[in-house]
Amino acid sequence: QICFGAGGAGAVAVPISTWSTRQELDFILADSGISLLFANARFGERDYAGDLAALAPEIVAGGMCPQYPALREIILIDPQPTGPFTSLAHFLALGDHRSGDVPQPGLAMPGDDGLILYTSGSSAKPKAVRLTQSGIIENGFNIGERQGLQPGDRVLLSPPLFWSYGSANAMPATLTHGATLVLQEKFGAAESLELIERHGCTALYTLPGMTNALLRDPGFARQRVKTLRTGLTIGSAHDVREAAESLGAAEICNVYGATETYGNCCVTWHHWPLAQRMHCQGPPLPGNELRFVDVETGETVPPGAAGLVEVRGYITPGYTGASADQTALIFTPDGFYRTGDVGRLDGNGNFVFLGRNTEMIKRAGINVSPAEVEDILLRHPSIEQAGVVGVPDAERGEVIIAFVVAGPDAAVTAAELVGHCRAMASKYKIPDRIEIVAALPLTPTGKLQRRDLKQAAIDLVAVGQGARNG
Repeated sequence: QICFGAGGAGAVAVPISTWSTRQELDFILADSGISLLFANARFGERDYAGDLAALAPEIVAGGMCPQYPALREIILIDPQPTGPFTSLAHFLALGDHRSGDVPQPGLAMPGDDGLILYTSGSSAKPKAVRLTQSGIIENGFNIGERQGLQPGDRVLLSPPLFWSYGSANAMPATLTHGATLVLQEKFGAAESLELIERHGCTALYTLPGMTNALLRDPGFARQRVKTLRTGLTIGSAHDVREAAESLGAAEICNVYGATETYGNCCVTWHHWPLAQRMHCQGPPLPGNELRFVDVETGETVPPGAAGLVEVRGYITPGYTGASADQTALIFTPDGFYRTGDVGRLDGNGNFVFLGRNTEMIKRAGINVSPAEVEDILLRHPSIEQAGVVGVPDAERGEVIIAFVVAGPDAAVTAAELVGHCRAMASKYKIPDRIEIVAALPLTPTGKLQRRDLKQAAIDLVAVGQGARNG
């Protein structure tokens, strides 16, 4: 409601992560220029009332805070807020009689900023990504078209609205098609299943970790999710198959994008055969253009060849705050956004994601995509998760180290998996070492933490070298 109210009035909404620590809040409050802050007193383990009272005691006391000069008021949205804060009920009751110190927004225009989303990347501090009113609505509508959304659909969104996946993707995709958005405050598999069953959800936004959690929940049964039809997911071909066949969202779409591209710039069509949706992320959405350039030279590569991905069309107009100076570095002079990803177009003009440029493995001079090797490993019936990284090697530049998680009743060996890879992939893509582990390092939403995995691989190789040297 607050987000819609701000957008309709022409104000800019700045959703803040509910995982934010006090230190992270301090940065965002100073960097964003927020004038009104709406907050829960608590969320999960975070005491936001306490954090805000400590960070901005002058605001709480009704004055000005030198550290956050734009901030005028903190409003707690809890039904019965405690402490010296303005309550939401009191804020709304004042209506047009509010103090003139509070900036009054005007009419929203298509090119105005609608959202500023803070997203982590290669920089030390999160980047503040500007998204316009028209871009959110138009690109979001096109995402809904690819999913086949229609009036009467009910879309479960468990990922947060402070991500573009929620605010610039699920929300406009759903509402521009007359469908209903079913929100979950915090993902939990048991509650998600209950929401799908109770509301008859026909679509869902999921991630590999969420899909796996739903399938493994003791209360999972296909009967409970029988209404699912479509939705979005990311991940390997195996992840898409799991969401479509095991979870039952048969028409689920595979996607590619970033916060800077309003969540997605490529989406598969829901009506395509599953095999096609599994192995690409679809054609560019209307209004978007992709090009691919050589990693070393920056020259455009031949059609179908892999290269660094650049996007033009529905992209952010630039960064703001402390990250504003990165705009000139991230965008080309002719208006393309440099994603930092490696990909290509297949023979049908569909985008195929190969991995982050920083994650690409250079083995004996040949680029190897971790995602490709992971997909090969996941095609083995005993493997449920896979993570692949490169480790520096004096002779080959890098060696390929794979970590896999087998199913609970699976009996599989590393030697068997090497044989499986040999049968399915070129020689240079075969892992030099495969470790079977109990779990992979994942974020709270199930994304692979490659930095942690790479360090584990480096430690593993170092131990092996030490044993040989000894």
